[in-house]
Amino acid sequence: MSVEPTEPAAPEDRRPPHLMLPPSVRAAAAWSAAVILFIGVATLVVYAFVALRAATIPMVLALLGTALLHPVMPWLVRRGLKRGLAAGLTCVVLVAVVCGVLAVLTNSLVHSAPQIAASLQQAGQQLSDWLGPAGAKIQHALSDTAGSGGSAVGSLVGSLASGVLSGLGIITQLVTGGVLALALVFFFLRDGNRTGDLVRSVVPGGHGETVVACGQQAFTAMAGFMRGTTLIALIDATFITVGLVVLGVPGAAGLGALVFLGAFIPFIGAFLSGTVAVLVALADGGLSTALWTLGVVLAVQAVEGNILQPVIQSRTVELHPATIMFAVVAGAGIAGILGALLAVPVCAAGLGVVSVLRAAGTGRRG
Repeated sequence: MSVEPTEPAAPEDRRPPHLMLPPSVRAAAAWSAAVILFIGVATLVVYAFVALRAATIPMVLALLGTALLHPVMPWLVRRGLKRGLAAGLTCVVLVAVVCGVLAVLTNSLVHSAPQIAASLQQAGQQLSDWLGPAGAKIQHALSDTAGSGGSAVGSLVGSLASGVLSGLGIITQLVTGGVLALALVFFFLRDGNRTGDLVRSVVPGGHGETVVACGQQAFTAMAGFMRGTTLIALIDATFITVGLVVLGVPGAAGLGALVFLGAFIPFIGAFLSGTVAVLVALADGGLSTALWTLGVVLAVQAVEGNILQPVIQSRTVELHPATIMFAVVAGAGIAGILGALLAVPVCAAGLGVVSVLRAAGTGRRG
């Protein structure tokens, strides 16, 4: 009886299950895990920032103020002043300038607010008339608001009277945050030159140099944003205010103050302040004045976008317009107006850190 030879059994594949997957699936899984980890860490960072906003917001404001004032320190030190005295003198000047600017802006807005409000209401009535039947609801809302002015004032007074303690609490938080931010500005200016050595002593090996480079790049990006945006905001507000005065638009000083503040919120701030100026001009001078005002606003914005920003604004970290808009909306959702103001410099600093880390990774692979 003959026995046919049998083929030897194939050796059992003892590789781990995840190595038996195709390379494309393994790569997709690795990227998914990295994205999930990044989102988780980012969520925890944002949560910590919001939960500790009483300390984190003054710290960010202090970093922005330090970035704006940092070039003053070498100039004062070269004049023979010690770093502590130079930092104290800089903080005193900072307080004086901030208080002066806030006083001018508040005075302009307070004196111009009644004119701007009345003009906006009149512009709304004109727009509702032009819309015909579709503007009936707008006209009804405006009439209700005008008719209930006394009750609205009484309600407002009652709310203010019942919320005195809450208001005092908010004022206390603002004062405490301002004092903390000012103290941090002083220490950052005085001891900022020793930060690199401190980081190198704490972080071992070549990682210390990477951390220092990330900090320097983030600080440079914030400094470029603060200096450039402040100068651009001042130029925009000056030219638009002059244009409004020439056109005879009421509340020109207050509208100029809105333009200055709005310049720190890219895109959205300029759109809102320009819209208010055009509506006020429409209510006071008619369609022709509104069109001239629109032309002034668009001309100033065109000069800003094509000349001022490329020349003045720091190009260390370039932000795509879509990135800026996303950052502003996300910042406003997290911390309101203050979040919208801080979103762009924080985003610029973060992208600066990413660029340093990417360059360091490329250098290691090379």
